[in-house]
Amino acid sequence: MNPSSEQHHSQTEHPWIILETPAEIEGWMELNNQELQKLIGNQPSEGQGICLRLTHGGELYLHTNSDGDILLDLSEEGTWVAPVITACTQVPAPRGQIWLLPQHVLIGLLMGLNPLIASSRLVVKHAYRIQKF
Repeated sequence: MNPSSEQHHSQTEHPWIILETPAEIEGWMELNNQELQKLIGNQPSEGQGICLRLTHGGELYLHTNSDGDILLDLSEEGTWVAPVITACTQVPAPRGQIWLLPQHVLIGLLMGLNPLIASSRLVVKHAYRIQKF
């Protein structure tokens, strides 16, 4: 069994369709947010968000915290995309695998990652490995 499958509960994976404008990205984010709210309902939950499977291997988990900042968990197989994340967000790579990004960089990040995403799926529980270095 894949170790990452033990860390989250995933929903159906959807093939990625290139989003060409910031408005399309905002619409995609709103749709996913609505779907996620339907899934979790009124149950207290942590680690819900979106998993992006990358075209050349690896996964990137996105979650917003209570302050609106973005937690980004990049799998070991996905470290090849770190320079793109840095270029899109102007945030240097962290010492571990968890990135903490300000909310205002999300659209630019998704615009930059657009051609590198193979699919997406909602995740209702993901154990972010914050202490891993």
